Amino acid sequence: MKFLQPDGWKPAKGYANGVLAEGRMIFVGGQIGWTKDQVFQTGDFVGQCEQALRNIVDVLAEADAGPQHIVRMTWFITDRQQCLARQQELGEAYKRVIGRHFPAMSMVQVTALMEDAAQVEIEATAVLEP
Repeated sequence: MKFLQPDGWKPAKGYANGVLAEGRMIFVGGQIGWTKDQVFQTGDFVGQCEQALRNIVDVLAEADAGPQHIVRMTWFITDRQQCLARQQELGEAYKRVIGRHFPAMSMVQVTALMEDAAQVEIEATAVLEP
């Protein structure tokens, strides 16, 4: 896996501009902030983000993969202002679950998610190198 940083570009903060990877691909469907029993244990934005990230790690483990194999994440959030106001807490939660691995990422504000109580949904793509 190689992180792509074009010459002369300011470094991205908290994500990579691009990732070059080769191997078996894992596509993790959108994970929200509920438990394996599909129960929301918190209505807190950061808490739901942390749980969604844990869910991604659990799915990856089924393929003997881990956070270090993630090459791309797409975040769908319902409240941009909450995300911006709590960036530091969100970064701490991210590092607790994913570590200091920052793949290519996009974040999009949406008006709603399919589960009414969900505040975030995260998709991930991972690559197991040959």
